[in-house]
Amino acid sequence: MDVQQLELLCKQFYESQDGQARAEAEKALYLFQEDPDALPKCQQLLERSNSSYSQLLAATTLTKLVSKNIQALSMQQRVDIRNYILNYLATHPNLQSFVIQALIALLVKITKLCWVDLYEDEYVFRNIVQDVKEFLGGSVEHCMIGVQILSQLTVEMNQLAETACNLTFTKHRKIACLYRDSQLYDIFILSCTLLSQAKDNCCKTATASQYMDEAQHGLFTHLLNLARNCLSFDFVGTSADESADDMSTVHIPTNWRPAFLESDSVKLFFDLYHVLPARLSCLALSCLVQITSIRRSIFNNTERIKFLAKLVKGATDILKSSHGLSDPENYHEFCRLLARLKSNFQLGELVTVENYPEAIQLIAKFTVQSLQMWQFAPNSIHYLLSLWQRLIASLPYVKSSEPHFLDTYTPEVTKAYVTSKLESVPVILREGLEDPLDDNGMVQQQLEQFSTIGRCEYEKTCALLIQLFDQTAGRYQEILSSPPTSATHHLDIQTCEGQLTWLVYIIGAAISGRISYSHDDHDLLDGDMIIRVLQLMTLTDSRLPACGCEKLELAIMCFLEQVRKVYINEHLQKLKMFKRLSEVLGVNDETTLLTVISRKIITNLKYFGHSEQIIRKTLTLLNDLTLTFSSIRRLIKLDEIQFMLNNHTREHFSFLGTGAVSASRCRSMFYTCLGRLLMVDLSEDVERFNTFMMPLTNTIENMVMMSFPSEEARKELIGLSRDLRGLTHAFNSKNPYMMLFDWFYPDYSPLLIRAIELWAHDPAVTTPVLKLFAELVYNRSQRLQFDVSSPNGILLFRETSKLICCYGERILSLEVPKEQIYPMKLKGYAVCFQMLKAILSGNYVNFGVFKLYGDDALDNVLNMTAKLILSIAHDDILVYPKLSQAYYILIECLAQDHITYLSTLEPPVFLYILESISKGLNALDVLVGSGCCATLDYIVTYIFKQLQLKEKHMLLVTTFPNKKVRQSVLPENNVFLKVMELHPEILQNLLSTLLNIVMYDDCKNQWSMSRPLLVLILLYEDYFRQLRENIIHSQSLEKQQSMACLFDALMDGIERNLHIRNRDRFTQNLSAFRRDLNDSLKSANNLANSSSVNEMVVS
Repeated sequence: MDVQQLELLCKQFYESQDGQARAEAEKALYLFQEDPDALPKCQQLLERSNSSYSQLLAATTLTKLVSKNIQALSMQQRVDIRNYILNYLATHPNLQSFVIQALIALLVKITKLCWVDLYEDEYVFRNIVQDVKEFLGGSVEHCMIGVQILSQLTVEMNQLAETACNLTFTKHRKIACLYRDSQLYDIFILSCTLLSQAKDNCCKTATASQYMDEAQHGLFTHLLNLARNCLSFDFVGTSADESADDMSTVHIPTNWRPAFLESDSVKLFFDLYHVLPARLSCLALSCLVQITSIRRSIFNNTERIKFLAKLVKGATDILKSSHGLSDPENYHEFCRLLARLKSNFQLGELVTVENYPEAIQLIAKFTVQSLQMWQFAPNSIHYLLSLWQRLIASLPYVKSSEPHFLDTYTPEVTKAYVTSKLESVPVILREGLEDPLDDNGMVQQQLEQFSTIGRCEYEKTCALLIQLFDQTAGRYQEILSSPPTSATHHLDIQTCEGQLTWLVYIIGAAISGRISYSHDDHDLLDGDMIIRVLQLMTLTDSRLPACGCEKLELAIMCFLEQVRKVYINEHLQKLKMFKRLSEVLGVNDETTLLTVISRKIITNLKYFGHSEQIIRKTLTLLNDLTLTFSSIRRLIKLDEIQFMLNNHTREHFSFLGTGAVSASRCRSMFYTCLGRLLMVDLSEDVERFNTFMMPLTNTIENMVMMSFPSEEARKELIGLSRDLRGLTHAFNSKNPYMMLFDWFYPDYSPLLIRAIELWAHDPAVTTPVLKLFAELVYNRSQRLQFDVSSPNGILLFRETSKLICCYGERILSLEVPKEQIYPMKLKGYAVCFQMLKAILSGNYVNFGVFKLYGDDALDNVLNMTAKLILSIAHDDILVYPKLSQAYYILIECLAQDHITYLSTLEPPVFLYILESISKGLNALDVLVGSGCCATLDYIVTYIFKQLQLKEKHMLLVTTFPNKKVRQSVLPENNVFLKVMELHPEILQNLLSTLLNIVMYDDCKNQWSMSRPLLVLILLYEDYFRQLRENIIHSQSLEKQQSMACLFDALMDGIERNLHIRNRDRFTQNLSAFRRDLNDSLKSANNLANSSSVNEMVVS
């Protein structure tokens, strides 16, 4: 493909209106980008400069080439690309912005990847800052390009994305640290200097609104982005998630202190905020947010107060003038700035600042105004509430004699928050706006913050809440009692219900903020608020089933959950709160309160079967109540709970019907709760158990009579599977589990296997059924203790084997689109793997009897599992966490307890398992990596022992040729050993992978990796010796001797056996080897000359 064709394809792809032509062009351009010989054509495309799109293609193609395999480029080629791009940018400063960005992306990518590479005894790629200074001395366009290069280079050095292609995490961090220590501070100072000069130049000529032409605007944008990128650098390698804003600290090095103490950098950014237009001033505030987050320990006490005073003064000046705060982005960044003031400094330090009284007054005023303008920037309120939450939480620890004034201003903030929520309701309803109550995450976050804020001057908080509640509830009752003749009658009801919803939420939050040393007076106030909400609950329940407000019901359930956490406690029975409740409602102790809550639970389960949200919230409360022994003993005595145990049918609880399948997901939780309650006094009462199971018995008997397959039978089956799974989960002791097992098998288990046959294509059916069996075979709390004469363990396994084989046969025959592969297939595979692992490691089945008596149940399920495994793409295993955990745990179990089976697998299956182990060793999940190490250790240990037995056998045959010697290695196991003999590179690659991880990666499971590594070294001593020599010779001459000593020390005292003592010795040696190696790799010169072990194998 020549250059003219490429330009034509670019034109078609970016400009053509013909969809087919664009698709064909895209395909051709993709093939070009994948071509490893595209380098010269890219240069030709750039030199012709006929089209911006062809220039973009050239830049992106080169970036992909560099990112994928930079080792394919010689050092001369890398330097040539670098120099060419720099010259190209210098001679073409007026390129389209997207072309400039693409070329800079290429330049910074190759600069990072070659940062530690020597070229003619010089670190050429580290000269980037000096090269950029040539741009900074040129025109405005050149200056902008130079600043963009530094800004993007800082981002590139900081990010982890795509480093795995060419860099390990450890090397990435070492390069980032080299950049941090040698360049970053100078770049930040340079950005501040250029910003100061640009500000002075612009201020001399005109006002901000007049001087800001496009070029100057672009220059300020790039300079501010550069400063922000410097301050946002991950200085210590702890910021895993860049999207998280969790008040993180900026860990600048100590040598940065002068930039914030001796220079006017803080003042500079505040000045920039005041003089720049809104589009840019938000960037200045963003830089100030990072400056405010600088680690405390970099300053001594005096310096810290001085630094804090600058920040408080700058923030106060903004609050006084309100300059720029009408812009949403400025407002948002300023709220973040205020929140960081408290997250990084102590209240005791804030109150000592000279203008603190004025500052806290202005912050309170700003907060109140912000809360009242709830529509302006709702996402920014979080930061203001966070500020006040942290201020109030610090009150018990303030030792300063200076007044904090929080008792004066916090009630104002509390009142503003509550009233703003109430005032928003009619506006939202009238104008059809998005309701904040629909965002449960935001609501819960704000309530958690309010629970602390509201506890300051708690008497005033409660008085306000009681007053507003009484007014709103009174108006609500009036509207309900009046005839619905008014046109606004329905709207008025909705308004009251919305306001009461907020009040119930807020009251629950206020109660949840109770601390252990609260005053009795506070408990009385809690009692007054609880009374009102319970009275409202009685009112709303009386209107069912005709009318019901879902959001209000959710608020009431949230409120009851907070009451449960705080007041349903055996140590708090004599609180004044109960005395107050007794006077008004007759609720005089914890048991009576549980009765009220139980009635509400039954009411919701009866009338809100159509609402999954309410059902789930209600069952979550019931589940929490049944988790503690003290409350469950009280619950079982209540008539309401006995009613639930005796009447768990769809006639009483509508959500148990065959409604929406999604709603039935709550049923497992419901039956788990019932199972816990039933177990309290069940003992060995089989008759009582059968009575409890009667509704489920009737359901399954009716299903037997239904025609299969039908939609009604399908829904009944899904619900029944979830019900039984919930019960099975709850029955964690022997007696109730055995009762359930006897009920289930053999009468009803065939029905579920039949269902799998009919609906294997429908995960809505197969997933609940498979999960039910997975729970049945799980030996939770050692509940599966079958009697010595009982065959139930074997029978349970045989039934499980039938189920997995039946499911596997049918699911493997289905063709599924790739985007549906997980829900349709892989999710079911994961449950099957969990099920098989649970039963193989449950210690209640003697698997030896299957072969002894010719039963093929074990072989069938293992062979089917092998087929399922082979049908999974390697990449999918690690993409889906649940699948990867289930798969690797199962493989580890097989390797530990059924290694003989693994050793007889067909070569493709065994090779697949080894490859998956190789990928799992590098997984981000440490548990997966550790499991892979253990699995590999079991496998290679088995190989080592089998080879030892084989050698002994051959020695005996040679020594005593006429004597009959028993064969030590079973004939079928020879297949396994032959595969290893024919393909030694498989385990050799695993050896190099392990060594590479230990030597150069951030190895978090060193002990686990040491176990298989020793065995692999003993299995392939010659290969390890070659590997050792390659690593030693890859070092510089002065380092070769020390590296040889490290390897000598690694194998010091190691014998050719796998005794525990020998293994432990190797583990200790490996720890010392890794420690000493890391010390030796700290120098940049050694890092530059170090390749990965895998690279050394090729050399």
